[in-house]
Formats: sequence, C-alpha cells, structure tokens
Amino acid sequence: MASSHFLLVLVLCVFSSVSADVFVSLDCGSSETYTDENSIVWLGDEDYISNGESYVVQSSNSLSHVMDTLRVFTSRNKNCYLIKVEKGERVLIRASFNYGNYDGKSSSPSFSLQFDGNNWANVKTSDQLVYYETIYVVKGDYLSVCLAQTVADQFPFISALEVRSLDSNMYSHVDPNYALFLNRRVAYGSNQTIRYIDDPYDRIWVPGLPGNGLISISNDAINIDTTQVDHPPQQVLQNAISTINSSNFITLNMKFLPFEVPIYMNMYFSEMTQLDSNQTRSFRILKDIEPFSDPILPPYENFTQLFVSNLTVTPNTTFSLVPTPDSTLPPLINALELFTISDALTDGTNSQDVESLVSLQDEFEVLQDWNGDPCLPTPFTWDWVNCSSDDPPRITALYLSGFNLSGSLPDLSSMDALHTIDLSDNNLDGPIPDFLGTLPNLKELNLSNNQFSGSIPASLSNKNGLNIDISGNSDLCSQSDESCQTTDSSSGGNQPTTRSAKSPKKKKKKKNNLPIILGTTIPAFFLIWAIVGVFAILHYNSKKATASAAITPGQTSGGNSPYREAQGNNADNVQMADKFDKDPEVAGGQDENSTNV
Repeated sequence: MASSHFLLVLVLCVFSSVSADVFVSLDCGSSETYTDENSIVWLGDEDYISNGESYVVQSSNSLSHVMDTLRVFTSRNKNCYLIKVEKGERVLIRASFNYGNYDGKSSSPSFSLQFDGNNWANVKTSDQLVYYETIYVVKGDYLSVCLAQTVADQFPFISALEVRSLDSNMYSHVDPNYALFLNRRVAYGSNQTIRYIDDPYDRIWVPGLPGNGLISISNDAINIDTTQVDHPPQQVLQNAISTINSSNFITLNMKFLPFEVPIYMNMYFSEMTQLDSNQTRSFRILKDIEPFSDPILPPYENFTQLFVSNLTVTPNTTFSLVPTPDSTLPPLINALELFTISDALTDGTNSQDVESLVSLQDEFEVLQDWNGDPCLPTPFTWDWVNCSSDDPPRITALYLSGFNLSGSLPDLSSMDALHTIDLSDNNLDGPIPDFLGTLPNLKELNLSNNQFSGSIPASLSNKNGLNIDISGNSDLCSQSDESCQTTDSSSGGNQPTTRSAKSPKKKKKKKNNLPIILGTTIPAFFLIWAIVGVFAILHYNSKKATASAAITPGQTSGGNSPYREAQGNNADNVQMADKFDKDPEVAGGQDENSTNV
C-alpha cells in the first residue's frame, strides 16, 4: 500500500449532485414492508435469501420494529445475501445484529461476517444492538454479504442489512483495492444521532458529548456548504466541541483500537461564528508530540477537512489539536470518522470455474440457493465444492450426490482443475457427456444410481487413472454389446458429440450374363421365365448384404445428439461494532485532554 499521508482540504462553494443509485434496506426475518421514522422504507428479506429461519426477539428486549426481527442460519457452511449493484461503484454496507435473547438461552453468539469473498469481522453480539459498516468499490455486478458459523452451537443471525451508493469522489483517497471498516463516526457537540434524511447517504453519526474541560458550541450560520470531498451533512457541522480557554488543547486517543492497525481518518472543522478582525482561531494537529499538519483556520459557512490515509497507529497513539501562538480562540472539532483499512480485496474464485457453476445453477434450480463466492474466504466454501489454495482458487471437487438433479449436465469442460465429481443418487439422464473424459485431472467419477443411457464414452473408458462408478444405470450398455451405441471422443470440442451412423457398405453385385446366353439358345418363352428368376435371385442377394452390414460391429444407429448446450450466462459476480446510543467521551485540559472517538 502507498505510504501514509495527510491533506487539508478547504471546501469551496462548488456544487455536486448526490448519487443514490442503490438504497436497499432489508428487515431480516420479516416479510413485510415498513417505513420508519426516518422515512426509510424497509423490505422483508425473503426475495434476497431462501435459507434460514425467522425469529422475533423477546418482548423485554424490543428496540424497534426493524430490529425486533432476525433471520437465523442453522445449516450450511455460509449463507449469503446477494444484491444488485453497478460494477465499479463505491458503496456503504451496514449489517446490524440485535440478539434480544430470541432463543431464550441468554447466550449471544459469535460468528464470521464476510463480503464478496473477503473477511469483514468476527461478529461478537451482546445484549445490546451492534452494527458493522464497510465502504469499498465493488468489482462485479452484484455484492454479497455472508454469515458463517465459527463456534459449535452458536448460530449466525442478522437483524438488518443496508446498502447505500456513494458518490465516486467520496472516500477516494484510499486505493480502490482496499475496503474501509468503520470504527467511529462522531458528531461532536450534538445531542442526537444524525442519519438519513439529514445525511442523504445515511451514514450514522453518533453524538460526541464534551468531557472535562470541554464545552459544546453551536454554529450561527444559516447555511453551510457541504457539497465537496466526503460530503458531511450540514447537521454535523452545526455543533462542535472546544476548550474553555485558548491556551488549552484537545486530545483524541486511540485506546479503543485492539492492536496496531492502518487507519483512514477524516476530521471536519467549521467556524461557529463570523469572527471579528481581531479574532483568530488557528491550531495544528500533533501526532503524539510531533507536528502533523499545517495550521488549520476553520472557515465560516464552509468547512475544512483533514484526512489521514494509510497511517499505522497503536492503542497508545494520540492526536492533539494545539493552538498556534497567534490564535486568540481555542481549537474546535465538529466531526470525525475513523476507519481501519482492510487487506487487499480478493478478485474471487477463478472466473471460468464460476461461470461453469452458474451454468449448473441455471440448469438445476435446487443449486440456486447458494450465493456469494464459492471458495472464499477460506475455509468457508459452498457445501458441495472443494477448492484449491491457489490464487485465485480453483474448484477441485463437486459433491452433488442426492441433490435430486434431473435432466442433462451442462458443459463443465472449462473446470479443468476438477479431480472429483460425485453425481450419484440423482435423476440425470441421456448419454454420459463426453466432456467428462476431457477433464485432465479427473480421478474420481461417481455416476451411480441415475438414468444415464447409451454406452460409456471412449474418452472415459480409455482414461488412465480414473476410478468410475456407473452402477445403477439400467439403460447403460457395454461397448462389448454389438447393439450398443458408442460415442466419438475425437471431436476435441467442449460439446460432446454423437457419431452419426455410417451408410451400410453394400456388396458389389457381379455382372450377370445369364440372360444373354439364354436368349441365344432357348425360345422366348423360357427366356421370360429365366429373367424373372434372375431378378428374384438378385433381390435376395441385395437384402442379405444390407442385413449383414447393419450388424457390423463399431457402427452406430445415427440420430441427433441428446446433449443440450450449456447456457451462456456469465457469472453475476461482497467496522463498526458500536452501539447506536454510545456517546464517546471527550476530555479537555492543559495537560492531556482526550476523547474516545
């Protein structure tokens, strides 16, 4: 990743439009549509996921209409929501969890939260509402949010899932191959949570109340321009915290961080009143005790944003707002956002393998319940696949025994890393596809107890090192059976072909001179009868030759190939663990003034 840097941005009065292409709010476990007090329309999640069971929290733990329902997952390696987005757009995803003792066990579970094949968080639920938020640039046409069990008898659940589009220029100081995990988003001096409609991107800004030595101040500006950079809502700039006198400073500590991590941080500054000519508010940012910024002079009716990108900090790191010698007014801060930066985002499982899985899902509806990346993150694969440890991973096994599959297999010839295919105990029919014999690494093939017909393709019967089970297919016949149809494995194409019947090779009839001889030695009467006899003999010989050719070993009876071409669909192919009511404390003083941002 790039080296750390910071930037002060003085926002000018240049306007831009708000993008909200995707604004999805799912009330997980509910089947109803509901509009809340913030004018957010919540949908039931049944159209986005088919697995899991709906529950309601105990009445004594009720928080809100949306947070009182949840969906619980007691089966599968992972369960994923799939949401349509625009490839390349920057989105905000928020997942909320309210245990509410729904199961009466008073034991809140822990589990894995993932997006687009990437690890997001180890969710640790409690008797309070917690939520996690990430911002990143999506790489496909869909994003996925998955939950996976990590502890025995602790089942994953989710209460709400929200996806919001952001403007492309927002949070753009971070490499798009990395995600931001929200740790804090604070509106200092505010006495209430700020979100949609006040913030059109529906970011949640929690109140940051002043601690010892600090005071809240209000902005007397009627309008504050917020149309640039990361678009903080005007409401978070209406209030700020400051020290009591100009010689004091404000310190923001990182004690809430568990260990050394790279961060992305935004600080927002806006002057509270129109200053007189003899007034100056000027301060610098210090990291620990070292100067970290140029002097900051907050503008009135506008704002200055300082962002810090890819800076590694520890729980002992502090940022201090220290007045400059010429300042007549103390420092202030209106709002802060703090994110940790993810590892590099994955590109996902091998695209050829994913496309083949999509063709399987198109062919067999029962497989469409599986969403998200089939292999990532490790070890949370789909239940019926095995994957390699390559980058990108390859699918090495398909375990589809007893899935009640019926019909014909699509073309899976591009899945050339497969070494095991188990299709036993289904209702698959038609000839055994010839492409199976072209898979170079295939070692185990179980086709038992289906309804396959015809003969085993030569590409399979002649494949060295292949263990194949075809028992329980009553319509299959052996190549030693002279009446058994065989298939041609020499086409080399992805689609198996059935060799058409060759025309029977008729025996060449010898020229018969008998009628001429008879015509010179016997009367016409006998000649006529002789001719009739010759034609009878010739007809008999021709019929005999045709019948003989029809049972010649190695010929086929002809007919069209029963193989159905695979559908050409491409694969449509992704923190804040804080309570809504948590108010970070802010302290002020002359020696050490700190706030838990």
